[in-house]
Amino acid sequence: MFNLYISIAIKFLFLFAPFFVVSMFLVLTHGESQAAKRHIAIRATLVAGGIGTVLFFVGTPLFELIGITLDSFRIGSGALLFLTAVSLVNHGTRSHAKGLPNEERDDVSVVPLAIPIIVGPATIGTILVLGAELPSMTESLVGLLGMVTALFAVAGMLFISGSIEKLLGRTGLNILSKLSGLILAAMAAEIIFTGIDNFLN
Repeated sequence: MFNLYISIAIKFLFLFAPFFVVSMFLVLTHGESQAAKRHIAIRATLVAGGIGTVLFFVGTPLFELIGITLDSFRIGSGALLFLTAVSLVNHGTRSHAKGLPNEERDDVSVVPLAIPIIVGPATIGTILVLGAELPSMTESLVGLLGMVTALFAVAGMLFISGSIEKLLGRTGLNILSKLSGLILAAMAAEIIFTGIDNFLN
């Protein structure tokens, strides 16, 4: 179970693309006080965690309700995750998040920070697949703990985002976002190939 926990925590950590999230957080909270930034970080993490928890447990009943197989959804969500990875590698941003920092919003913690920057379309699809792949409730709870751990890591990075920016600079954050994109591309390929293999067999 410990290996499962570590594996899922690492997958989710890359899935949430923390360095990209930090970059967007710095832009969206520019000019805010440290107390306001901490409040936004906590609220965004809680909202993302709540959405992720619901999605993690509704995968199987949702697939049964709409009449599609898990492998079909693996292929679809894997393809969407791959497009997100390509966007990160090419531009250092997620395609569905372009332009968001320029929008005027009263509360950026929920939209666009929690959705779609932390939990976007590709992330939603991947969470549904990972949740549906775990056969027992015990494994599902371990998987959920892994997701929560990854979210805590993202929240921790948001809390020290100013220090991260000083240490790495915008260029360093952009490079790490691109590296995250490469790892996401590999995850997407694994999800797609698993779906195709199961579908053909």
